[in-house]
Amino acid sequence: MPGNPLSEDEHAELDRLRAAAAAQAGARVPRHRLRSLLSAVLITAGCVLAPLSVASVWLASIAGDTDRYVATVAPLASSAAVQQAVSARASAAVSRHLDVQSLIERVAPGDRPALSKALGLLGGPIDSALGSLVQRQTQAVVSSSWFRTFWTAANRQIHTGLVKALTGKGGGVVDLTDNSVVIDLAPLIDQVKQRLVSSGLSVAGKIPEIHTSITVLDADGIGRAKTGFRLLQLAGDWLPVVAVLLAAAGVLLAARRRRALVAAALGAAFAVLVLGLALTVLRALYLDRLPADVSQAAAGDIYDTLLRFLRVAVRTVGVLGVAVALGAWLSGPGVRAGQVRAVWRSGPYALRDVVEQAGPGLGPVGPWVARFRAPLVWLVVAAAALTLALWSYPTGWVVVGLVLAALFAVTVIDFLAGPGGDPAPPVGPA
Repeated sequence: MPGNPLSEDEHAELDRLRAAAAAQAGARVPRHRLRSLLSAVLITAGCVLAPLSVASVWLASIAGDTDRYVATVAPLASSAAVQQAVSARASAAVSRHLDVQSLIERVAPGDRPALSKALGLLGGPIDSALGSLVQRQTQAVVSSSWFRTFWTAANRQIHTGLVKALTGKGGGVVDLTDNSVVIDLAPLIDQVKQRLVSSGLSVAGKIPEIHTSITVLDADGIGRAKTGFRLLQLAGDWLPVVAVLLAAAGVLLAARRRRALVAAALGAAFAVLVLGLALTVLRALYLDRLPADVSQAAAGDIYDTLLRFLRVAVRTVGVLGVAVALGAWLSGPGVRAGQVRAVWRSGPYALRDVVEQAGPGLGPVGPWVARFRAPLVWLVVAAAALTLALWSYPTGWVVVGLVLAALFAVTVIDFLAGPGGDPAPPVGPA
């Protein structure tokens, strides 16, 4: 007060308190900044590891689950581009060995007139007519159920070839030649020869065994990427765990944990979406570097099929990141989030009022649920997270389904608990 000036002792005490407060504030700011910086570094590291984690899990599933791999590539047997590429490769191999004059000379002299007459019925130049006949018979084989069975069996051995491509192990009719995984088409060519003989061209039976192949995975990149793939395979299931732990540690260190959780979830979603864009760019580079004799359309179908599950995983993690970010925001103390929660809860609250007015009410269930509302909600969240963790190969739709199921369960809890079960508004920063 102006009329009561401070004494010297009071001035000294005031100066001491001001100095102590300034010292405490000065010590708190650097500590707060250090925690924030460390939190940002950990969250960023977790987001950077997110796409690598997705790739490592996909690689582990491809390398360790033959049935999954076969189920992935089996539809390629019905791909028009793959059928055309296989048919062209097989018919060209047969036509090269179907030299009319040399084959006629191998036939017994008594059978040569009948053979010449049969070839004359083909019409036009003999070589051209034979080529058309071989192409028709080859296409018939490739379009048949036999080819689908052959393709499935061959791709079971492709799994071994892929493991060999990545680890140097493997073998069989599917081989790694010049850093490429190829399928030997000898069984298919044998089927073509049998159909040619059945169609009256018995001379085709004298064609020797032909070994030609179709490239399933041309791997100029495999030779250079072996080390990276082996590191990813070695990381296996541990890389996702490390990524999650880093992001979780960053969230726990943050001063505003809810905001940090939103940032970590959206950062992970963005990182895996970048991986999805990179796969599209790599597809164009892969097709541009194919040899001239490899079908671009067939190679594109094979690339898309081999990476189908990886793209599904990218979409799954992206949807999961957005769902976690929305859940963290909606459960926060913000005004907008509170308004959204109020609109959502108005439905079950109104239904509860109708039930209570129409009958004896919910009895002791309502107060019990209201008392334990928070643990019940956390139990629902934990059950959804555990279900997702135990799901063998979740997709984006699985994540959406689990989110909707969790929302439904929370809505039931709100209905049973009533407005009295709402948690008290948080005090201070969440």
